[in-house]
Amino acid sequence: MNIYQNPPREEWTALCRRAEQDNSQIAERVETIVQRVASEGDAALKALACEIDGVVLDAIEVAEAEYAYAESKVSDDVKQAIEVAVKNISAFHQAQMPRELRVETQAGVVCVQRPVAMRRVGLYIPGGTAPLFSTVLMLALPATIAGCGEIILCTPTDKQGRVAAEVLYAARRCGVGKVYKVGGAQAVAAMAYGTESIPKVDKIFGPGNRYVTMAKQYVAARNTAIDMPAGPSEVMVMADESANPKFVAADMLSQAEHGRDSQAIVVCNSMALAESIAAEVEKQRQLLSRADYVAESLANSRAIVFDNKSDMVAFANEYAAEHLIISMEDAWGVADNITAAGSIFIGNYSPESAGDYASGTNHTLPTSGWAHSCSGVNIDSFMRKITIQELSSQGIESLAPTIIAMADAEGLEAHAAAVKVRIEK
Repeated sequence: MNIYQNPPREEWTALCRRAEQDNSQIAERVETIVQRVASEGDAALKALACEIDGVVLDAIEVAEAEYAYAESKVSDDVKQAIEVAVKNISAFHQAQMPRELRVETQAGVVCVQRPVAMRRVGLYIPGGTAPLFSTVLMLALPATIAGCGEIILCTPTDKQGRVAAEVLYAARRCGVGKVYKVGGAQAVAAMAYGTESIPKVDKIFGPGNRYVTMAKQYVAARNTAIDMPAGPSEVMVMADESANPKFVAADMLSQAEHGRDSQAIVVCNSMALAESIAAEVEKQRQLLSRADYVAESLANSRAIVFDNKSDMVAFANEYAAEHLIISMEDAWGVADNITAAGSIFIGNYSPESAGDYASGTNHTLPTSGWAHSCSGVNIDSFMRKITIQELSSQGIESLAPTIIAMADAEGLEAHAAAVKVRIEK
């Protein structure tokens, strides 16, 4: 791990840079897949499953018997863990439910903002060697709590055409209506455009590989909303002498195992601490079954040393980490000055893993610096806000001069006339 000491501000942009991704070669492939699904529907989904994954699908939708089989395969320990996570995630997201606002802005003029749940949402859950059933909880529970009318889920299968048992169990537990055996860019296309089996949704949620991410961006530019831009996962740890180097190293490695292009950054206040953390990272890495795999991710990682806390905070805000762990004295005070982060973890006993699974916060978070402008998934992600207004005769009469003056200034005669005809009556 490279260590940088008191880098000047002109170098911060380079130090905040994420792993470069060249998507030029897959862009054309993704567009072809999306357009093929949009025009051919289910036939394209089955053909692509065979062509890309070597899977022959008899049916796209998961049958009822498959849910029962999945439940029998999930261990009691995992079921109990899911129950704890469901309880905490539900409690935190239920507390976020917005209320209707009603304001009389002036006599006879009433304005209302009403939260309304989305009609139909689609969830994408990655599969492969590590099916992320925890993401089912993070997306389906808020959608259910928000009151979305219909929740569907797409996820890839194994070579035998089976969906991971934990994913099916979690989907049924969290209120998902239907699950479809579709992965990759073709799943995004199916939810965006609809097929004979899969309904078109209003918004697509969920992480995925570069093909999934590019497909989401493609449809978002045309006809379907998405949760947020997404890139490789990342963590930043802010640490001082109160931090435990073993804990910091473990947090960095837990992020590194997400993928070869994941990134782990530590920002600390002494070279001695940086070197201790780097040594501990290497020591713990050797104990992992995928040590070589993690090493590729760590190549994108670095340690930044600053002599003062204000520079540590400023650099953290510049980076805008998906996950920000603050292992420092007065961690809450430091957090009060953080203006850009997906999710913050306070103190030595708050690992990123807690937020990933069961503390209650949502783990679907902005990456690649998008935390400067985007929030992580929350109840509002599944809702719209509709405004309503009612003007009484007194209200329109008192507001008429203002409306007419503004409409006339903009040269919109019909706008002014719509008011004049009422006050003349």
